[in-house]
Amino acid sequence: MTRAPAEQFDDLEQQHHAAELGMWVFLATEVLFFGGLFTGYTVYRIAYPEAFFEASHHLYMWIGAVNTGVLLISSLTMALAVHAATEGARRTTLAWLAATAALGLAFLAIKAVEYRLDYLDGLVPGAAFTYTGPYPEHVELFMTLYFVMTGLHALHMVIGVACLAVLALTVTRMKTPDRLATPIEMTGLYWHFVDIVWIFLFPLLYLL
Repeated sequence: MTRAPAEQFDDLEQQHHAAELGMWVFLATEVLFFGGLFTGYTVYRIAYPEAFFEASHHLYMWIGAVNTGVLLISSLTMALAVHAATEGARRTTLAWLAATAALGLAFLAIKAVEYRLDYLDGLVPGAAFTYTGPYPEHVELFMTLYFVMTGLHALHMVIGVACLAVLALTVTRMKTPDRLATPIEMTGLYWHFVDIVWIFLFPLLYLL
């Protein structure tokens, strides 16, 4: 049976284009949001280069590298989920959605471990900040930006995992996931965007 579009659309192609446009507009607002954070970080890094250089060396680069690998793999599994949904392969779609969600949870778990290590090192801004090295005030500023930027990214990851869980549960109730092909594709765009944000965060905070 041919799937019918929603009543406000003439056909499925128009419905898909509308969903795609809406998602790109939303992602554009997200670019502006994170762009403001990146700009603020860059301004302070130029103002206090020695302090930011010192602070970045207290981050766990190997943990950031592992999480980068996790997200890159999750982008692949998300793309495979989109392809499987387009092909109408229910079990394959469900498997790739579950794999992507699992990788997202793994990223969050690893990040939580890193946050705990930062706390134990006395690098959490506020009352728990016990750093005694050079440039303490500006190092605390760096760590504030670090927690704000990575924390907002983690929040976006939580939202992405929740969307994947809802889609996976919906797929389990359908014979074929082709009706969800567009929602899965739009979720994929969001997921890839969140991954790209981390690709910028990792070198900006850990490597430069």
